[in-house]
Amino acid sequence: MAHIVHIDEKWFYLTKTAQNFYLSPDEPDPYRMYPFIEQVPAQRSSVNRAAGTLETKAITSITREVMKDYMINRVVPDLKALWPLTEGTNIVIQQDNARPHFNDDDIQWKAVASSDGFNIHLMQQPALSPELNVNDLGWFRALQSIQEEEAPMNVDELVLAVLTSFQKLEPMKLNFVFLSLQSCMVEIMMQRGHNNYRLPHMKKQTLLRERVLPEDLEVDNNLMSLCVDYCVDECLNEAMLPVILELMKLEAEQV
Repeated sequence: MAHIVHIDEKWFYLTKTAQNFYLSPDEPDPYRMYPFIEQVPAQRSSVNRAAGTLETKAITSITREVMKDYMINRVVPDLKALWPLTEGTNIVIQQDNARPHFNDDDIQWKAVASSDGFNIHLMQQPALSPELNVNDLGWFRALQSIQEEEAPMNVDELVLAVLTSFQKLEPMKLNFVFLSLQSCMVEIMMQRGHNNYRLPHMKKQTLLRERVLPEDLEVDNNLMSLCVDYCVDECLNEAMLPVILELMKLEAEQV
């Protein structure tokens, strides 16, 4: 897991279109508030911008070319700059199956991903399995809950609010999300690769208070052996062969 990077897209909005309220049986309905536009300071309104003033606008159409430009010119350079070389240079980027995403055999991508001594590959997220991406599993939700505490008036302020959310987010929250991902992966192993499982609950807050929260989850050797046998018997192909052989090697070392 230390060599896999999860990517995903997330929309952040200036205004929430709906909000839920939970009331007691004898509590009156809340007032419906209207945002008075005339109270917004003139210098913060895009209507009164001077001619020639630059304005940040959101990209409303995410195409394959937009994704390729972002991956090649932003994700990969930052990844190379921040990656600890002690972990090696073999990196896998997991993306979902959205149409704008491109494959690992793209010529431009291969040239950039294999430069500077790195070996970066793209991997598709299993279909109908959003819990296998840490962003969908809870990372985006945690960021949005903090971002919605602000009241941005334009795209620049929205971007600043999102970046500030990263700084406010507790480091332990990221560990929670990774533990949730690992617990989902164990459930998938128990179901032999299927997604008909219930989201597990570890009571991580309780474990944290008792100072017994693990950094990683252990996988039972018998479960791993059963999964390896299942892959060999049922769904062996060229793409899975290296993974299965690596699992067998790990199993032999543990024994």
